[in-house]
Amino acid sequence: MSDSSKELTIAQKNFGDFAPKIVELTDDVLFGDIWKREELSPRDRSLITISSLITGGNTQQLKNHLNLAKQNGLTEEELIEVMTHLAFYAGWPKAMSALTVAKEVFSTEK
Repeated sequence: MSDSSKELTIAQKNFGDFAPKIVELTDDVLFGDIWKREELSPRDRSLITISSLITGGNTQQLKNHLNLAKQNGLTEEELIEVMTHLAFYAGWPKAMSALTVAKEVFSTEK
């Protein structure tokens, strides 16, 4: 995990004392290794991750990944289009649930 001079990661904030091993794996392996691999850009990884979360109905994780996707160069319009497109492949309710989260995230930032 990080030393005391660094800002805590989202995983550390949410689960640091409760589930330290999953925090270590999240920070070191997932974001410290997998997300850093050069075979896909961070933008592409965000598209894949958001699509996977929506398809699986995992909207609880979506908020943080929408913010990360914007940091990785995706626009709000592109992210809304992903959800619209997925309505036909993942299901209408999953897309509508994702859009509800996106509307909350995007309106909070304005």
